[in-house]
Amino acid sequence: MAGSPDAREAAARLAAGEVVAFPTETVYGLGADATNPAAVKRIFALKGRPSDHPLIVHFADPARLTEWATFVPSPARDLARRFWPGPLTIILRKSSRVPPEVTGGQETVGLRCPSHPVARTLLEEFARVGSGLVAAPSANRFGHVSPTSAAHVRAEFGDTVPVVEGGECEVGLESTIVDLSREHPVLLRPGGIARADIAATLGGHLLDRDAGAPRASGTLAAHYAPQTPLRLLEAAAFEAALAKGAGDVAAMGVGRSAPRHAIALWIPGAIDPSRYAHDLYANLRALDASGARTIVVEAPPRTPPWEAVNDRLARAAAGSIGEDDEP
Repeated sequence: MAGSPDAREAAARLAAGEVVAFPTETVYGLGADATNPAAVKRIFALKGRPSDHPLIVHFADPARLTEWATFVPSPARDLARRFWPGPLTIILRKSSRVPPEVTGGQETVGLRCPSHPVARTLLEEFARVGSGLVAAPSANRFGHVSPTSAAHVRAEFGDTVPVVEGGECEVGLESTIVDLSREHPVLLRPGGIARADIAATLGGHLLDRDAGAPRASGTLAAHYAPQTPLRLLEAAAFEAALAKGAGDVAAMGVGRSAPRHAIALWIPGAIDPSRYAHDLYANLRALDASGARTIVVEAPPRTPPWEAVNDRLARAAAGSIGEDDEP
């Protein structure tokens, strides 16, 4: 049995080339020594993840930003000073020290300094007995709903992966990813830090992801998906689906009271975007386990505080109905 190691034991396992699941403030990660190509390959094998889909490198000390990048521009230093430790990933041009297995063969690397106390203890212990650098995607099968508890990780991998316990993740959505490897800063993935806060720190406009952007975690069109087909519907279509669905439908609204019609499972969904985000993946897993043939989700408001939630729901809907992933 893989068990639940503490941070010291997990660090020793990482140093031995094993893969370990651990909590961050965003979601649980599936980590390996970022300097060990063979260990990194085990992550891809466990997840069923395409080898060209890059990982994010986690470390405890923000000063290590300079170790794996050829150049750290002042905007990257500004973001690190304000938001690290925290749910922000910075994309930079990689140094020659970075194994290609980590970056999916690209010349850029994603770097992050998490704030979760258990993650920080693990990374500090690993810096004492090993490299201190952990490459990690979310701890789930590729394309599935991300885990925000140790129980979610075990539901994905059973006893094959040791899981460091850390309670429920505080943020509940993956990190914001900002590309600073090119001339202008680009938001590759919205997440735990709002676009406006990033833009304000950089003192200018934050561009949207474009065709020339590097590949990054969680940016495929179809991702974060339950196994049950999920439909993301505006209010009128959502109400109609509830009326027709009966026991074949599981549903999540936005701050609504329970529907008059009997359905497989009803989740009201928080009206506060931060609370909704915190609960999102746990709620999607509950809807998926309801036995319904279809999940219907009411589309949240199209306002800036909901940007990351809307991003994840759109990708979940695409993934659950079998749309092709795209870079």
